[in-house]
Amino acid sequence: MRLPRTLARTTAVMCVALVTASCGGTVASSAPSDAAASPAASPALLWPAPSDPLVRTVEAGLEPEREEIVVNHAHSHLDVFIDGEPILVPAGIGINIEDPEVKYFADVGSYGGIERCDQPCISPLHTHDASGILHTESADPQPLTLGQFFTEWGVELNETCVGDECSKPVAVYIGGEPYEGDPRAIELTDQKVIAIVVGTPPSVIPSTADFSEA
Repeated sequence: MRLPRTLARTTAVMCVALVTASCGGTVASSAPSDAAASPAASPALLWPAPSDPLVRTVEAGLEPEREEIVVNHAHSHLDVFIDGEPILVPAGIGINIEDPEVKYFADVGSYGGIERCDQPCISPLHTHDASGILHTESADPQPLTLGQFFTEWGVELNETCVGDECSKPVAVYIGGEPYEGDPRAIELTDQKVIAIVVGTPPSVIPSTADFSEA
């Protein structure tokens, strides 16, 4: 269900404040998957991370793993805007954050620290935090796709719709340049910067991203 933008933004900011105040940078066992939202960017939480990440991993044609496998290790970046407003790409997409082997690092709002889960707990395609970095850590050298990520996120994506936003124009950019074609087919190769813009664009289309902490 889509949340009203004002309520969603308030919820995300409150989560950040509560995590910071109560945890003080320590490791916690669980936390809201949108807790890593950047207060400066104030992204709106329209589409939370699904509660059934491994089911959606399979729907995306991927096999959940018990640990991260880095034969294919790539980091791409995704921005989503609706009428110029940034939309949160939540932490924990593609990760079973309820698994006891998955740790939550409150100081950076990140899920990870997995040594080896007793059961499959992580997709080869996932988000650790809400920075917009999409992590590919796969045994298959074939690049994964943006369509697979949106399937895991549970958000509709095609040339005319993003989520339930289907009445406004949709534009896609790679490295700040317009992309013409099926957005679901975009390969998530290393350091690729993707922006999806619905309706009125932001003042600046992102062409670079910070991958230093990926």
